[in-house]
Amino acid sequence: MSGVLFSVVESPRHPRLDPLYSRLGLAVQSYTSVRKALTALKKGAPDYVVADFIYGYANNYSGVHISNLDVLLTALAKYAPAARVILLCEPGERVQAERLGALFPLHAILSYPCEAAHLEPLLQA
Repeated sequence: MSGVLFSVVESPRHPRLDPLYSRLGLAVQSYTSVRKALTALKKGAPDYVVADFIYGYANNYSGVHISNLDVLLTALAKYAPAARVILLCEPGERVQAERLGALFPLHAILSYPCEAAHLEPLLQA
């Protein structure tokens, strides 16, 4: 397997998955913010995106955006429509992540704690 994976790490609960990605032959590009991932997306399309979902309990978007990832997922539709998106979320925010999945194509939603064994079959599919 080969390909490019964008890792968007915005939560301290995000697991260390670099050994898994390396073993699968994925070229990883890590970003500490959605904004940085958006900049990179305009330069090259990923095959996979693994990102922390953070529900927007209080945001300035008047309810238009659900989370930290809405803008990235919109951009993926334009720049990388075939990218497989895997969200990592708090168990209590899963319902909100599923709402996002109703608006954008998602490959999977996983709740923390998440381990490499949970992601490996999703990255091989």
